[in-house]
Amino acid sequence: MIGRPKFVLASGSPRRLALVNQAGIEPDALKPVDIDETPRRGELPRAHATRLAHAKAFAALEAVKLDDELRGAYILAADTVVAVGRRILPKAEMLDEAGQCLRLLSGRNHRVYTAICLVTPREAFRQRLVETRVRFKRLSSEDIETYLASGEWRGKAGGYAVQGIAGTFVVKLVGSYTNVVGLPLYETITLLGGEGFPIRSGWLNAV
Repeated sequence: MIGRPKFVLASGSPRRLALVNQAGIEPDALKPVDIDETPRRGELPRAHATRLAHAKAFAALEAVKLDDELRGAYILAADTVVAVGRRILPKAEMLDEAGQCLRLLSGRNHRVYTAICLVTPREAFRQRLVETRVRFKRLSSEDIETYLASGEWRGKAGGYAVQGIAGTFVVKLVGSYTNVVGLPLYETITLLGGEGFPIRSGWLNAV
């Protein structure tokens, strides 16, 4: 569409890109940023997600300012946190990390928080935080061992991907499903539309 404002997704996550595409938006660029995601001492899950989303958006903005073709774009960043009570579960990279997460989540309720941060063309920052409650079935040793062998958990918050095999572990989900995948679509599109982005411009080409 001629004259459509540019849109930058500050993420390298294939899941977030797929969700943005599902909403009929094709980013003009992907700008994943590398920041320290270590929780601060005593930092609560909601505050942690909000801080990281803002930090990712700010870092992406600094990169976009150096690109003549992208300057003035809408920039979207997000961070997803899986938590049991006040405890923030890691984005599992090691087998033992993922195993610990799954054993902790087994038969219990947990919460998934995704903070989204939108930078407008005027460089204003707009944020939302979305919470979803999830309950897992009681996982057997075989469930855990076989899931770990699948490798699906790697790099995922809480050591699982709800859109994959781990979807079979979910007994109950209250709130946004896309939030658990990594980007709450309703809130994201509402935020973009409220800031003047033409969210329907790509719908006619959607298949």
